[in-house]
Amino acid sequence: MCTATLSDVNQKSAELPTPVRNFSVRLSSTPRGARLARLLATEQLRSWGLPQDPARQLIAELASNAAAHGRVAGRDFRLTLYVVGGTLRIEVTDTRGERLPHPQAPAPDAESGRGLLLVEALADRWGVTEGRFPRKTVWAELRCAPPGPVF
Repeated sequence: MCTATLSDVNQKSAELPTPVRNFSVRLSSTPRGARLARLLATEQLRSWGLPQDPARQLIAELASNAAAHGRVAGRDFRLTLYVVGGTLRIEVTDTRGERLPHPQAPAPDAESGRGLLLVEALADRWGVTEGRFPRKTVWAELRCAPPGPVF
């Protein structure tokens, strides 16, 4: 039999070492979905009181890569933001798990192909996690000021 009261639960919750903030949204794998990912994430960062840059650039790049290279007709991509302690983690999950990204230097006159190099330069850490087929998640982490209390 459980004898814990609501005040016991509230006390235990108050003792948790680090609050976790998160935001997650599914978006269409289109340029419009990538743009919406950047706009929604920017607003979420603002509401958490976190700096928007360079996170905004990372989100834009990862979302546009999901729309351009992770696109499968009829399937969406997911943008997830986590803040744990002093780290913001940006995750973009798409359904092209067989196509893992690899940064490579583009030709000097190429008009595209520098996105992952930008991610590598801006993020403190980044990588790819293979999920249940056919998914993969490309993620980037940034150190940021620790968030205030979660309400």
